[in-house]
Amino acid sequence: MDHQQSTLPTITPDMSPDDMDMIMRNACDASQLLKALSHEGRLMILCHLVTGEKSVTELEELLSARQAAVSQQLARLRLEGLVTPRRDGKAIYYSLTDERPKRILEVIYEMFCAPDHEKAKPAS
Repeated sequence: MDHQQSTLPTITPDMSPDDMDMIMRNACDASQLLKALSHEGRLMILCHLVTGEKSVTELEELLSARQAAVSQQLARLRLEGLVTPRRDGKAIYYSLTDERPKRILEVIYEMFCAPDHEKAKPAS
């Protein structure tokens, strides 16, 4: 059996209060990010943006969704710092702010979307 070494820290009762506070702040940040990703519409927007910048109109067409719904989801992703807007005339284009969403989507794809032979197997 292949057991990979975890990169996760071990939380112990003898940790300093400052270290515990830092871990709690990080957990709150991670929770906010995961809440932003916990909507299928936002996930699909991010999936489309992984391949490059898209206009709001392009996203509406790709998602078969109304402009108001797409704009609402983009606003939440923008609030969380996951996407960045760029205006060109009347059109607004969105792109991923950094690599975080791509890295998370790769794990989600591996767990939920990859063909069975590619899916990650849970460690036993």
